[in-house]
Amino acid sequence: MLMDVEYSQQTDPIELSIVMPCLNEAETLATCIEKAQTFLKNEGIHGEILIADNGSTDGSQEIARQMNARLIEVSKKGYGSALSGGIQAARGAYIIMGDSDDSYNFLDLMPFVEQLRAGFDLVMGNRFLGTILPGAMPPLHRHLGNPVLTTIGRLFFRSSIGDFHCGLRGFRRDSILRLNLNTAGMEFASEMIIKATLSGYKITEIPIILYQDGRNRSPHLRSWRDGWRHLRFMLLYSPRWLFFYPGLLLMLLGFLASLWLITGPKTFGMTTFDIHTLLYASISILIGFQAVIFSLFSSLFAFQGGFLPVDRRLEKILNMLNLERLLLIGLLFVLIGIIGSISALHYWQTRSFGPIDPTSTFRTIIPATTAFALGCQIIFSSFFLSFLKLERTSL
Repeated sequence: MLMDVEYSQQTDPIELSIVMPCLNEAETLATCIEKAQTFLKNEGIHGEILIADNGSTDGSQEIARQMNARLIEVSKKGYGSALSGGIQAARGAYIIMGDSDDSYNFLDLMPFVEQLRAGFDLVMGNRFLGTILPGAMPPLHRHLGNPVLTTIGRLFFRSSIGDFHCGLRGFRRDSILRLNLNTAGMEFASEMIIKATLSGYKITEIPIILYQDGRNRSPHLRSWRDGWRHLRFMLLYSPRWLFFYPGLLLMLLGFLASLWLITGPKTFGMTTFDIHTLLYASISILIGFQAVIFSLFSSLFAFQGGFLPVDRRLEKILNMLNLERLLLIGLLFVLIGIIGSISALHYWQTRSFGPIDPTSTFRTIIPATTAFALGCQIIFSSFFLSFLKLERTSL
């Protein structure tokens, strides 16, 4: 819930809104506002400074009022919630967001404005291309957290951004609102980049300087908790890397191992691989297939729910996988499983249904039961996939 504490009707269009999320930043807020005001005045930009307060108890709100900044109170807790509230309330065509801890220089925002005026939808600051002053970033964040999460983001989403978690960035307000950003925590930073990238937005980067923040208290960021939240968000928004690629790898390895062992045991040195390994290979095929199916389910759900933009290539694949085709494929695998089971049963019959050596039958039974189970999975999945593809109508 938002409350505009200092709202006054503007007659002239505002070009730039400088949005600062705030939670108990009384030590540094006035400095940040003053720098932003000086920037707007020096550059002759018609803008506003908007403080999105997230429930401060140290007098930050009064500081914002005294500095003639526009104050928005955001009741829902979280970094992402504060920024979302600020973005929705902003009146500028462009928005530059930056933390109110004095770690970013609000006097040096003109490169962001120039790139926005040039037509870019999102202009990211990059601390690693610029300068990270001593004490400005903990070694864990500088050498592990940020590089690893940024690399994962670049790999998963084919992004060119080199600093996923920079808190200083500019964007077109209308473009960002179309993304329907909805995360409440620190992962909001990743969500903005990921959705902008997937939506084909024009994105660029600017080297910036990161200063040591001016607060005496510890930051709100919690390294491992917030790092996991970023990673979790990336995985959930990339069904290919969460389900499809691992599943495809499991299926391939399981299939190759099964082909290798189906004719008999294989020995390397003192180690012999036999039906036990064949059993694990078959289980790998089933688990891998289930993961691949999950990737299709989650992708379709994400497209329909507007969480991800539609992937036209995957859309064509899903259109090809209609109920009838999948049922035929599933029934074929079930039939193979039944034939293999009958073959094993016949072998047992030739032994008068008496005791038999498991190795003599399991090389048939394991592939047969795997094919039967795989066929059942395909049949059940085909109905569920068809259910997800049903067209929704409203009365």
